[in-house]
Amino acid sequence: MSFISHLSSVISVSSKLETELTAITKRLPVSKNKTILEIDHRCNDIFFVEKGLLRGYYFHEGKEITSWFAQENEFATSLYAFVSMKPSFEVIQSLEDSTLIQLSHSALENLYTRFPETERLGRIIMEAYYIKLEERLLNIQFKTAKERYKNFIQSKPSLLQRTSLGQIASYLGITQETLSRIRAEM
Repeated sequence: MSFISHLSSVISVSSKLETELTAITKRLPVSKNKTILEIDHRCNDIFFVEKGLLRGYYFHEGKEITSWFAQENEFATSLYAFVSMKPSFEVIQSLEDSTLIQLSHSALENLYTRFPETERLGRIIMEAYYIKLEERLLNIQFKTAKERYKNFIQSKPSLLQRTSLGQIASYLGITQETLSRIRAEM
């Protein structure tokens, strides 16, 4: 699904808004394993994944901890850094050759002013982000490792073939050894 088609499924996209979006966004081809955002850098952009897969991760005690995945028709950014305009505490990396639509923070703010319907879009994106964040938090706090994995394979089955077991394990808050044991039991 194209960027404009995706937006049209959420809000009414007038021809003026479509023209503006075409003018202010950039199609960004990204090769596999490319770092899009580094720790301590400002995150000035939000990305729409047209094709491919991204992940956000941070480091804890020298280990990569995956905090999110974004695949086709999803938005990706370091939300804290994007909204606060402070340096990022996470890395954004492409896990596959990807095609992204890049929209800058300043362009988005301008859209909110000139096209009020885009504020609704921003709210819907934030709500979706919050729901994913809360679900992840609830899973980690209240579900067993096996329940977390079952939920993951039900909600994100395509990621099983597109990510490494280590990335999935860190996303679930378990060790790779625990994930291997759970997979063997299932």
